[in-house]
Amino acid sequence: MALMSLSQRQQGAITLASGGLLMGTLGIFVEEARLGALTLVFFRCLFGFLSLAAYCAWKGFFTRAHFTRRSLTLALISGVLMVTQWVGFFDAIHRTSIAVATVVFHVQPFWVVLIGAALFNERLGVDRLGWIATAFVGLVLASGVAATGNLQGQTSYLIGIGEALVGSVLYASVTLIAKGLGDLRPHLLTLAQCAVGVVCLPFIAPLTAAHIGPMQWFWLVGMGVLHTGLSYVLIYGALPKLSTPIIAVLLFVYPLTAIVVDAVVYGRALSLPQLAGMVLIVVASLGVNLGWPLLSWLRPGAPARHHAD
Repeated sequence: MALMSLSQRQQGAITLASGGLLMGTLGIFVEEARLGALTLVFFRCLFGFLSLAAYCAWKGFFTRAHFTRRSLTLALISGVLMVTQWVGFFDAIHRTSIAVATVVFHVQPFWVVLIGAALFNERLGVDRLGWIATAFVGLVLASGVAATGNLQGQTSYLIGIGEALVGSVLYASVTLIAKGLGDLRPHLLTLAQCAVGVVCLPFIAPLTAAHIGPMQWFWLVGMGVLHTGLSYVLIYGALPKLSTPIIAVLLFVYPLTAIVVDAVVYGRALSLPQLAGMVLIVVASLGVNLGWPLLSWLRPGAPARHHAD
C-alpha cells in the first residue's frame, strides 16, 4: 500500500535503485559458484531465459508485431555481443576483482557517445570531449594499472582489465543496436540474447552438470533468476517513469554497490587513487548526460553551455 501512494517518479526511482542494488551483488554469485566463465554464462542464460519467458508470457508480450525479420536479426546480433561481453566480464572478475572489473566496465556510456558519433556523424562538442577525456583518466586510476609500477607478473590482471574494457565496448554496441529496434520490448531483446547463449555456448565449450554441487546450483539459478530476470524487469520497468538526470545518477547504484560488496565480503577495498578514478568516471558520466559545461568557457567569446551539444 505504501508503494501505491508514491508518485510515478518516486516508484521509478525506488525500482531502479533496487535493480542496481541487486545487480551490485552479481559478483558474489560469480565468485561463489567457482566455475569457469563459459559455464557461468551458459547457466545465467538458461535460467534467465526461463524466468524472462515466464514473465513475458504472463504480460502478453509474445505478439507477432514484435517479431519482424529486421528485429530478430538485430536481436540475434546483439545476443552474440552480449553473451561475449558476459563471458569477458565474468572472467575479468576472476582475474581482477568484483570492484575493479565493474568500475572498468562502467565506462561503456562513453563508448556509446564515441561510436554514435563515428557512425552517425554526430558532433561531440568540446565539453563532451573534455568529459570523455576525464573519464578515461579516471579509468586509468580506477584500474590500478597506474599504481602497479612493475607490470611483470601482472599478466592475468592486465588481461582481466582488457576483458572488462572490451566488454564495455561490446555493451555499448548492444545499446546502440537496442536504440535501433524501436518498439521491440527490452524484455524480449534480453530474452533473445539469453537464447543465443543457450544455443551457442555448448558448441564453443563442452558443458556438463555432473561436477556441479548443490550450493553451486543455488548461485547459478540466482544469477539467472535474480540478476537476469528480476533485475532487468525492475530496471526496464523503472526507466520510462524517470527523467534523464535521475536515471544518470541512479545507474551508478550498481557499481557503487559492487565496490561495497567487494570490500565487505572479500576485504578487497579500492585504494584512494582507484576511488578517485571512480569519482572521475561518475562525474564525467553525469557531465556527458546532463550537458554540464567543462571546456567551452576556454574558447574566446564562447558562452557557457548548459545543455548537451
